[in-house]
Order: sequence, then C-alpha cells, then structure tokens
Amino acid sequence: MCGDAPRLIFACSGASDVGEITDRAARLLTPEDVGRMYGTAGIGGRVSGILATARAASAILALDGCLLNCAQKSLKETGFTTFAHLRLADLGMEKGATPPTEAAIRRVADGVEARLMTATCS
Repeated sequence: MCGDAPRLIFACSGASDVGEITDRAARLLTPEDVGRMYGTAGIGGRVSGILATARAASAILALDGCLLNCAQKSLKETGFTTFAHLRLADLGMEKGATPPTEAAIRRVADGVEARLMTATCS
C-alpha cells in the first residue's frame, strides 16, 4: 500500500447475474480489508467528494460484470488513467449464464484481491 490512502474498488453492480456477483464480491472484500468498495455511480456523476477520495487512493480497481465495461469507462471519462481492471469474462463468467453462487463470488473476490494488491499507486 502506498501510504495510508485506501485501495478502492469500483464495481459495476449492474442488474444482471454478473452485476450481482461484482457487487457482492466488492462488498465481501471491504470488511476483509483488501480494498474498500466505493460509489461507481458517484464517479460517473462526477460527485466532488467521491472524485477527491478516488484521486487520493493508493490504488483503484474497476470491476466489471460484462463486456460493456461500465466501471472502467466511468473512471476513464472522469480522467482516471492508472487503475487495475477485472472483467468477469476474464474469469470465464458470462452474462446471463453465471448464477451468483457463493463460489462464484469468492472466485471473483480472489481475482480482485490478486489484482488490487499488485496495483500501482494512482
């Protein structure tokens, strides 16, 4: 970790099975102190406090459920260029065909942890 700044996870939290998985994985990792789930909609909405916290983060991970990459695009649209990215498709999970089981959520959480812990400072 770079300083005392948090590592932030911006999950897509979409309305599909893979969106539920990204949301629940990010929520799982917050109390485990891997990273802190933060408001992706606030990034897209350009909420000043959320943007300021993200700019001060030691690392950021965009977690996308499907190939639309909404979390990644939201970060890019607001000027963020240095962040890790994980799509569930990278883990072999497909929108509409991946039930949000505890095993799937844990698998995503483990993937997030691996990428976030090696992410460079923003």
